Amino acid sequence: MKIICIVGPTGVGKTKLSIELAKIYNGEIINADSTQIYKELDIATAKIKDKENIIHHLIDIKAINEDYTVFDYQKDARKCIEEIIEKNKTPIIVGGTGLYIKACLFDYKFNQEIKTNNYDDLTNEQLYNELIKIDPKTEIHINNRNRVIRALDYYKQNNQPISEKEKTDNLLYDTIFIGLTTNRELLYEKINNRVEEMFNEGLLEEALYIYKKNIKSKAVMTPIGYKELFDYFENKISLDEAKELIKQRSRKYAKRQYTWFNHQIKTNWFEVDYNNFNNTVEEINQFIGGILWHHI
Repeated sequence: MKIICIVGPTGVGKTKLSIELAKIYNGEIINADSTQIYKELDIATAKIKDKENIIHHLIDIKAINEDYTVFDYQKDARKCIEEIIEKNKTPIIVGGTGLYIKACLFDYKFNQEIKTNNYDDLTNEQLYNELIKIDPKTEIHINNRNRVIRALDYYKQNNQPISEKEKTDNLLYDTIFIGLTTNRELLYEKINNRVEEMFNEGLLEEALYIYKKNIKSKAVMTPIGYKELFDYFENKISLDEAKELIKQRSRKYAKRQYTWFNHQIKTNWFEVDYNNFNNTVEEINQFIGGILWHHI
């Protein structure tokens, strides 16, 4: 049984494609977006609204104050794959969190990670300096606070830098990687429009509801959309500035996603026809069908 994995930047159309391919290939969808794991985070994470009777896995499985690691996702996603295959259906993995996808489908070895310190008393620069001491070769960015903390915790538990953790490019499952792309200008326009739509759908109210809970966990502070509005609620920036920051960070995130998938996974890229999305679905269907036919 082949697995279909749909990747690409935020806002490009992955969710829509996954639904259409699930209909064609009798599939069930496994979420590979780290922010959609959590309940209550709906609008900022662009969580699917209409599943069109397609079974979805690993969405809304954790509360926003709970921890959920890549190690947890690896176990859960692989369990879903086996269960879907046992039903003689097609697992379709879709999402933009590259590390989740690699952890699930490739021979990545993870030790169970235990959070040992929240490091609230240290700045990003101080944290990064601690990391450099134990892992001079680190490629983690100084401003990626969550990953820096994870690397420090990993060292404490395993006495080795996280950069030396065993990873391989050995693919464990027979997988077809489909990537959706479009020209940068159009993608940025779609991202900007989607942010406007999120505000129309109630992003401000959703963020305020979470803000009033006073929970600033990794689940809440990782997605783009909440922390920017938290600054607005605290009168640090205006609403227009918060909105522009969300757009800007979403565009930069999309750029990073392109770079990551291009370097990390051998992906078959398809240009999206937004005027007639069915053309894109048909092109990809023919591509997948050709691979399946070739393996008969």
